[in-house]
Amino acid sequence: MSTAFSPFGPWTITPAMLQQQTSEFARRMAHWPKALEVARKVRVGSSPSETVFRVDKLRLLRYTSEVEQKFDTPLLFIFALVNRPYILDLRPGKSVVSHFVQRGFDTYNLDWGVPTDGDRFLDMENYIEGYLDQVVDQVRKHTGQDKISILGYCMGGSMSVMYTALHPEKVKNLILLAAPVDWSNRDYLLAKWTDAEVFDVDKLIQVYGNAPAELLQGSFSLLKPVSTLVEKYFTFYENMEDEKFLEDFFAMETWLNDNIPVAGEMFRQFVKHCMQQNLLIQGKLRIGGRRVNLRDITCPILNLTATEDHLVPPGLSLPFNDAVGSADRTSINFKAGHIGLAVGTRANRELWPKVCDWLAARDGQ
Repeated sequence: MSTAFSPFGPWTITPAMLQQQTSEFARRMAHWPKALEVARKVRVGSSPSETVFRVDKLRLLRYTSEVEQKFDTPLLFIFALVNRPYILDLRPGKSVVSHFVQRGFDTYNLDWGVPTDGDRFLDMENYIEGYLDQVVDQVRKHTGQDKISILGYCMGGSMSVMYTALHPEKVKNLILLAAPVDWSNRDYLLAKWTDAEVFDVDKLIQVYGNAPAELLQGSFSLLKPVSTLVEKYFTFYENMEDEKFLEDFFAMETWLNDNIPVAGEMFRQFVKHCMQQNLLIQGKLRIGGRRVNLRDITCPILNLTATEDHLVPPGLSLPFNDAVGSADRTSINFKAGHIGLAVGTRANRELWPKVCDWLAARDGQ
């Protein structure tokens, strides 16, 4: 026998206990070859799609389906510039996209692509008034509709807000998903890390050109280090014989590690003007010489937040509803985390059918 120590005092490890744990470990590890096979076969992006527009690194995807189109207004998903947009269509049963496609919405997704060193000077004007405006016009042209609906996720939601304020005549409905617009609250961890007193974003971009993918991924992981670096692997160990769990696990790991850099000047402006100076909610942000006035947003608004969101706490999103000029404003604060809003089982079962209902009620058939 041997004695080990814990915060609760010494405890004894008997030979029987050691043998039991060794046998359990061997039993679980026997499933390792199967786990590797699942990892090799896992696929992300579950819904069929076709590329209908390209410009530079950007692709516009349109989802194809045999379901009859029931609604006139097309829906465009806009994800953040970090990671890949297939988180919105990760796997069957974990796909926000599929809810809208199956309800008969003409659905599109914007893939920003991967910036290279030559893209370091792309700024907010290039992305909002350049790329995003081209994409919106392509969707309008492709469908013959004057206006489209937009669903923006995280930073993509912030960019959707900027675009809608500058081009309200092109947006019929705006859905925000964990989208920060008001950075006045400095109590959460990411705000402390990006505070102007400790984070010199000018120097970062001067040195690296683009915001490095490794820096972004490492920062997000360290926001919840125990959960992301320890707990999930214990959960993996305990579920190695569950093929469905393994498929979901490896699909999620594929996305989490599929980080991409952010164009340097865009990153610098977003951090300085939004996260540090909080100009957007104050109506002081200017893009291409034009002021982004949130009062110019008069379309119906659905603002979705997550109660357990450690990256974008609800307080960063909820002030948006009081800042716009729209009379049709709805908020849903759902019990989930930042990513769970998109891929969580409960969110897919309870939240997204309601969102489809909300959009359907505001769209002519």
